Formats: sequence, C-alpha cells, structure tokens
Amino acid sequence: MMTTPHLPVLSLLETRVLGVLCEKQHTVPDTYPLSLNALVAGCNQKTSRQPLIEASEAEVQAAIDSLKGPALVMESSGGRVTRYAHNMGRVLQLPAQSVALLTVLMLRGPQTAGELRINCERLHKFSDISAVEGFLQELAERAAGALVVELPRLPGSRENRWAHRLSGAPVIEEPATTASSARESTSDVSLGEIAALRLQVARLEADVEALKGTVGRLCAELGVMD
Repeated sequence: MMTTPHLPVLSLLETRVLGVLCEKQHTVPDTYPLSLNALVAGCNQKTSRQPLIEASEAEVQAAIDSLKGPALVMESSGGRVTRYAHNMGRVLQLPAQSVALLTVLMLRGPQTAGELRINCERLHKFSDISAVEGFLQELAERAAGALVVELPRLPGSRENRWAHRLSGAPVIEEPATTASSARESTSDVSLGEIAALRLQVARLEADVEALKGTVGRLCAELGVMD
C-alpha cells in the first residue's frame, strides 16, 4: 500500500474517473470540466482503455463522491449542469509531466517507457524516452510514497513495463509462456500432420468406395441383397 497518509487506495473505477478527467482536460478543453454524462462516456470508452469497463451513471457518481474526500476531484459551481474537474497535480504535488504519465497508466494499464512516450503525446510531448524514464524514476522514488513501480520484464520483451500504484501494489501477471509455447508448438507440428491425415482419410474413403462397389457387384452376381 502507498505510504501517503491522506491518499486512500483507489478502486479501478476511481482511477478511471480520475484518468478521464486528466485526459479530457487536454483533449477536449472546450467541454472541460466534464458533466456526469461525459464522464460516464469517457469511463466506458472502447478505445485507449485497458481494461474495458461498463460503469453505470450511479457507479461513476459514487466514484466521484469518493474522490472528493481527498480533494482529487472538485465540483464546479454555476451553470445548469454540474461539472467535475481533477486536482491531482496539486494534491499529489506533481508536475504536469508526471500527471500525464499517471493518466496514461491509469487509463491503459502497464506500459513501457517507449509506449508511454507515444501515448502521452496529446497530454505532454516528451523529448525522448530518457525524459520519460527520468520522471518515472522520480515517481518511483517519491518520498511521500511511490506512485509507480517497474514490473519484471516479460519473457521475450526488450523493455520493462511500468504500472501506477494509486490502487496499491499492482497484481503481477503470470506470463503464460508455457501454455502458449505448447500451443504454438502444437500448431507448428500439427500443420504437417493435418495435411498427411487428410490425405490418408481421402485414400481410405476412396478404398471404402471401391470396396462398396466390389461388394455390390458380388451381391448382384450371387443374387444376394446388399
């Protein structure tokens, strides 16, 4: 769990709500702060989201109310429709670069520094991967409590992935290399085997048809009903 005293461990939906607010502040500034309807749509968005979710309006409202406690989300006054904005940078005392990285991690799940640089393009343009890595290290070594963690490298991967810790320690995925390798191996071998089996079946079917013809002729000659 995070060591920041006043910051609770957030649920998946709470991180999704917070991430959507941070994202839309940059991508649709004309409609930010967001209405509840816009926030629900952003949470249930089918692109640039991992995992995909289907949250109801009531569930999103409950997440908003929960995030108001640590002041991570603020309600805008005025107008006929209530609107909501995030306050993550100020509450966590983070620069815009770090907020952008956390936003993409909250919305898209664990990613490499290279992936983060690409996916952060609309929120903040990092000059190179080393700049991304520098801010990730700062977030990982934060005195008030680490906000990101570097995950073990997956087999066959060239880079380590990073995950946020706003929901506590991330669950480490067990690489299904053994099962997938076995399936791939079976697929590779079975291609040739299947072709041979099909040829053999075709030959057997031809032999059966020939035998049927022979039996039919013999039955006719002997006057036996087949």
